[in-house]
Amino acid sequence: MRYTIVFLILISMGCSRAQHSYDHPIFKKEKDRVLELVADYENLEPITVTAAVCERSTGGRNDFYSEGDYWWPDPENPDGPYIRKDGMTNPENFTAHRTAMIRFSQIAGALGSAYLITKDAKYAEQLRPHVLAWFFDENTRMNPNLLYGQAIMGKVTGRGIGIIDTIHLMEVAKAFGATESSGVFSKDEIKGVKEWFTNYLNWITTHEYGVAERDNGNNHSVCWALQVAVFAELVKDQPALEYVREMYKNVLLPRQMAANGSFPLELERTKPYGYSLFNIDALTGVCQVASTPENNLFAYTTDDGRGIAKGIEFIFPYTKDKSKWPYAKDVMYWDEWPVRHPYLLFGGLAFEKESYLALWNTLEPNFDTPEVVRNMPIRYPLLWLN
Repeated sequence: MRYTIVFLILISMGCSRAQHSYDHPIFKKEKDRVLELVADYENLEPITVTAAVCERSTGGRNDFYSEGDYWWPDPENPDGPYIRKDGMTNPENFTAHRTAMIRFSQIAGALGSAYLITKDAKYAEQLRPHVLAWFFDENTRMNPNLLYGQAIMGKVTGRGIGIIDTIHLMEVAKAFGATESSGVFSKDEIKGVKEWFTNYLNWITTHEYGVAERDNGNNHSVCWALQVAVFAELVKDQPALEYVREMYKNVLLPRQMAANGSFPLELERTKPYGYSLFNIDALTGVCQVASTPENNLFAYTTDDGRGIAKGIEFIFPYTKDKSKWPYAKDVMYWDEWPVRHPYLLFGGLAFEKESYLALWNTLEPNFDTPEVVRNMPIRYPLLWLN
C-alpha cells in the first residue's frame, strides 16, 4: 500500500507534525482494532489506587505507590536493604497501582480513540466514570504527586525516578482532551480534571523528585519531557511546552544521541535493544506533541547533524530485522520485541517515509507481556495525530 496521499495532505496543510484524515487507508487496521477492543471496556468499574494498599508504603490511601523494578532482597542480608540487579524484574514487588493505572490507560485510550473515529458520545459516557474516579472523586482519586513511586526497601520511601510510572497517564490525558467537547463532562468536572493535571504538572516541574527525574540523563529525562508536553498541551501551559522544545534541542539531543543516531546510555544497559526502542519512541513522541509550524522539532538538527531523523535511521534496520542487531542481546524479553512502535508512524508521516509506515502497519499492535506494556505507553496512536 502506498501512502502518498497522506504526504500530499501534510504538505498542503503546511504542517510541522503528523496530521491526518482518519479516513485514509493507512488507519483502517487501527480503526478496526480500536472498535474491536473497545467492546472489552464497556461498563467496566473504575479501579484506582484506593483499591489496593501496600503495607510497605509510607503514603496514604490516595497515594500512588510502586517499588523499583530491579531491586531484590540481599541473600547475604535478607532483612537488610535491597540490592540492584539491572534489567532483572523482581516479581515480588508491589505493582497493583501501576497495573491499575495501565488498565485505566488502556480503557481510556480505546474509548477516546473510538470517540474520535465515530463521534458517538457513548464512548465518552463510558470513559467518564473512570476519569472522575481517578481525578475528581475525593474518595477514590489519586493524589497529584509521585512521592512514593519506585520505593526501595531499606533505602528510600520514594524517588524521582518513579515519575516514569505516570507515562501511562499520557493517553488518559489525550483521551480526555479528545472527549472534552462531547457534552458528557460538566463544566465543574472539566475544571476539576484539568486542575488535577495542572497540579501534577506543577509538581513534576518543581518538586525535587521532578527536578531529579528531569536531570536523570537517559530515557527517564526523555519521558519526563514527554509527560510535561502532553499534560501541558491538555491544560494549555505554553511556557511548559516551550521549555520542552528548548530541552529537546539543547539537552536531550546533544547529551543522549551519538553521531550515528544511537543512544549510548541505553546501549550500556542490560536491555540495550528494548531500551533503544523505548527511547526513540519517547523522543519521537516529544517531537509529535511539542512541534509547531514555527518550531518543527522533526526538522531540527544540532550543528553536528544529530536529530530525530538520525535516531530513526539508526534503529529502523534493527526494528525491521532484529537478527542484524550488532550489540548485546537483552537479558530478558529479547524475543518479545519489536512490536508496533509509534516512532515508525510519527517519523513516517513527518519524513514521508513509506518504508516506516509499511513496517508500522505490519508489526503487532496488541501485546500483553507486562514488560512490553510497561515500556509502550503510546498504544493508541490516533489520539496523538492532531
